[in-house]
Amino acid sequence: MTTPVALTIAGSDSSGGAGIQADLKTFAALGVYGASVITALTAQNTRGVSGIHAVPADFVTAQIDAVFADLEIGAVKIGMVAQVASIDAIAAALSRLAPRHVVLDPVMVATSGDRLLAAEAVDALRTGLIPLASVITPNLPEAAALLDEVVATSEAEIESQGRRLLALGCRAVLIKGGHGEGAESIDYLVDANNTIALAAPRVATRNTHGTGCSLSSAIAAGLAKGEDLERAVRNAKSWISAAIEAADRFSVGHGHGPVHHFHRFY
Repeated sequence: MTTPVALTIAGSDSSGGAGIQADLKTFAALGVYGASVITALTAQNTRGVSGIHAVPADFVTAQIDAVFADLEIGAVKIGMVAQVASIDAIAAALSRLAPRHVVLDPVMVATSGDRLLAAEAVDALRTGLIPLASVITPNLPEAAALLDEVVATSEAEIESQGRRLLALGCRAVLIKGGHGEGAESIDYLVDANNTIALAAPRVATRNTHGTGCSLSSAIAAGLAKGEDLERAVRNAKSWISAAIEAADRFSVGHGHGPVHHFHRFY
């Protein structure tokens, strides 16, 4: 039996709730072996980010090459990329290695509001990584920032922004509705043929640290296991909704606590 393997390329979260740590927890919770390439070290906790130390771009490349030289990677998730040089290195490596599935979470701002991507790196993200992606997973503010537009507030505006993001070269866009309002959190999966609305009850909790990282990792896990994109997204949405719902079982930190990645197990 072949073991499904997913790779996360992202930043480390010293408090364990987001980034590389959340990604590896997600892969494990969903029965996928996780490998990692670290782009940055962060000094952070549930209250915020107090420092970022970027990994040199050539060492990002060295990590990617080491993993691909030995492991059979079923899907790649890209999270925090930190700087232009890292984006260029990742784009060059993935163009050369051509993994079957790439899930790009365009991480720009942490749950706490701290900026995680330099402004000048946004254009490099647009031109270097988005064209390589099977799917990108921006939330409403990130989708607007990628397009230099205001945040969409209606279904028609969200679908329109999704179509314009598709034009940047990715195969599909999942615009996440967690920053919206109303009783339901509605995500929109947009590809060349369809727009699918995926609704889940909005959970009243402040423990949402790592939600976006974990959702994109869950999609990558599904793709690594051989699911098609719609099935992977539906399963990931169902899993992250349950992880948010179970988050208040934890009492971790004094700010935005983590979601419960292993809610199925304890």
